[in-house]
Amino acid sequence: MNFHEAMEYLANLTKFGFNFGLGRIQELLRRLGDPHLSLRVIHIGGTNGKGSTAVMVAGILREAGCRAGVFTSPHLHAYTERYRIGGAEISGVKVAGLITELRPHLEAMVAEGFEHPTEFEVSTALAFLYFYREKVDYLVLEVGLGGAIDSTNVITPLVAVITNVAMDHMDYLGNTIREIAAVKAGIVKRGVPLVTAADNRAALAVLEAACRDLGAPLILVGRDVTVEPGESAPAAHRFAIQGRLGRYPDLRLPLAGLHQLVNAATAVAAVEVLAEAGAAVPLKAVRGGLAATRWPARLETVRERPLVIIDGAHNYDGAKCLARAIRDSHPGRRLVLVLGMLGDKERSKVVAELAPLAQAVVVTRPNSPRAGEWQAMAEEARRYAPSVAVLEDIGAAVEQALRLAGPQDLVVITGSLYMVAEARELLLGRSNTGFIT
Repeated sequence: MNFHEAMEYLANLTKFGFNFGLGRIQELLRRLGDPHLSLRVIHIGGTNGKGSTAVMVAGILREAGCRAGVFTSPHLHAYTERYRIGGAEISGVKVAGLITELRPHLEAMVAEGFEHPTEFEVSTALAFLYFYREKVDYLVLEVGLGGAIDSTNVITPLVAVITNVAMDHMDYLGNTIREIAAVKAGIVKRGVPLVTAADNRAALAVLEAACRDLGAPLILVGRDVTVEPGESAPAAHRFAIQGRLGRYPDLRLPLAGLHQLVNAATAVAAVEVLAEAGAAVPLKAVRGGLAATRWPARLETVRERPLVIIDGAHNYDGAKCLARAIRDSHPGRRLVLVLGMLGDKERSKVVAELAPLAQAVVVTRPNSPRAGEWQAMAEEARRYAPSVAVLEDIGAAVEQALRLAGPQDLVVITGSLYMVAEARELLLGRSNTGFIT
C-alpha cells in the first residue's frame, strides 16, 4: 500500500467504532513480538492538557540528549502528526509500510475467530512497533480515551500522569467525576509513581485510593511541585517551577493560557521521576524543552488584524480555560466567536461560558457524524449574545466572522477538533492529508 491507500484502509476501520477492552490489542502485539514490553514509557492520561503535557515532556527529554518518541491523538491535519521523534513526524512511506505489515496479522486474527481490532488499536500497535524499531530512549504515550481499558494501557510505565479529571465522554466513562476518575485511574500501576494536577476533591480522592491500593507514590502538582508565576503576555509566559528535586527559574513557555503553566509543572514533575531513576536532566534541558514547545490549535494566534485565535476547547473544562484566557489577555476587546461542537459534549454549558463574552456568535457544524443537532447551539447562544448566525459550512462561518470583525477586534474559533482543524487549514492554507478520529 502507498500512503493514500493506507489512510483509506485505516479510515475503513473506523466502522468498528469504540470497542473497549485489551484482548484484541494484546493479541495483535503478541503476533508482532510484543514490542511494547521493550519500551520505557511515560504514560499520560487526563481530561484536558494530555497533548500539551506530552510534547513538553518529550521536548525536555530531547534537550537532555535523549531520543524521545511521542504518540498523541487525534491529529489536526496529517495522520503522521501522531508519531514524532525529536519533533519530526514519521514519514508517510513508513506509515504505509507498517500498515501493510500489520494487515495480514489483522486478517489472520479475524480468520481465527478474534474480533477485528479497532482503528485506534491498530494505530497504537503501529506506534509500539515503530518506536521499538527506532530504538527510542523513551516513549511519551498519550492515552486515547479514559485509561483502564484504553489500548495504550498494555504497558507498565516508568511514570504515569493524569493531568486532570473533568466531565467529558460521559457515554463511555461515566456520569460523575468519581466514575470518570476511576476509569482514568486504571493507568496507575503497582509501585509506579503517579503525577497529577487534579484539583477536584472527588477525583483526587479516587486517585489517592488507587495509589494506596497499589503502593504507587503520588506526586501532586500544587502541593509537591508548584508554579511561581512571573510575567505573562497573551502568547507566552515567564515563570519558575519549584520541583521536588530543585527550583527551575527563568522559564519561558510560548503557549498562551495560565492552564499551560500547570501543564508545564506536571511535565517537570514527570521528568523528575525519570531523573530519580537515573536520567540526566539538567536545568538547561528543562528551559530549552519548555521554550521550544509548539502545540497548534491551543490558544494559537493565526492572524493579527483582526486578531484570530484558534483553540480546541471541545468540552466544558476547556471552555472555562478559554474564557479565562480571553478575560485575562483581551479585556474589553470586541469578540466574535465561531463555535461548533459534537453532540456528545456539554454544549449548553460551553455556550453559557463563552457566549456572554461575545458581541457576535457564528454557529457551524463539525464535519463528523457525531455532530448531532448542531443548530441547537444557536438557540442557546441567543440567550447571551446580541447577534447569532448559523452557517453549516465551516469556511462560510469563518468568512462571516471575519466580515463581522473590525481590525481591532478578536475572533475566536473553538470547539471540536474536527471543526478547528478545517478552519485552521482555511486560514493557513494547509491541506488535510489524513483523518481525525
